[in-house]
Amino acid sequence: MTPRGAPLNRERVLRAAIALADRDGLEALSMRKLGNELGIEAMSLYNHVKNKSDLLDAIVDLVLTDIEVPPAGTPWKEAMRRRSISAHDVLVAHPWAALQIMSRFTIGPGMTKYLDSTLGRLLEGGFTVEGALDAWHTLDSHLYGFTLQEVNLPFAVEAAPDVSAQVVTGLDPEQFPHVTRVITHVMQSGRVEDFEFGLDLVLDGLEAKLTGR
Repeated sequence: MTPRGAPLNRERVLRAAIALADRDGLEALSMRKLGNELGIEAMSLYNHVKNKSDLLDAIVDLVLTDIEVPPAGTPWKEAMRRRSISAHDVLVAHPWAALQIMSRFTIGPGMTKYLDSTLGRLLEGGFTVEGALDAWHTLDSHLYGFTLQEVNLPFAVEAAPDVSAQVVTGLDPEQFPHVTRVITHVMQSGRVEDFEFGLDLVLDGLEAKLTGR
């Protein structure tokens, strides 16, 4: 963590904004509150960001730089698996970010590098331009769909067994045998939805499409 008295620069402002959004939610992010976090007057922030919209674009772009996309020469399937898992981890760590990435027209250096590396590994792996676009969109549909559902659950993922125990007590197993069976399994096993299960299905399907199998 950067000390409050450290010299102020754009990255320090952005990292403080990310930390504030992670802790209190994006709706709590304002120039006034960010200034308080940094121990400065809000007006001083305008030396580093143009306005609130510029701030949002910039923190989204900075979050994207934390996602690992393996370098050139990495087999495409391995690269896309590692990239997707890294992206999922980063987006769960910053629960506000997924929706912002999808809804803001942010084409900064972080986004550009992220997309260039993603498309590069697909094109190097033998996908056509159209095939790379389809693969990217399909992978990201799973990534964002799964992540948005996960971060918007009304309870923490690790609390799923306890929540299941509460739910199953209100179910009639004769009327709803299948739901009862599945919820009981979650309660007893602690198993929750697996991001990598769906990811591997997508990757296997893309590989079959690429190789004509």
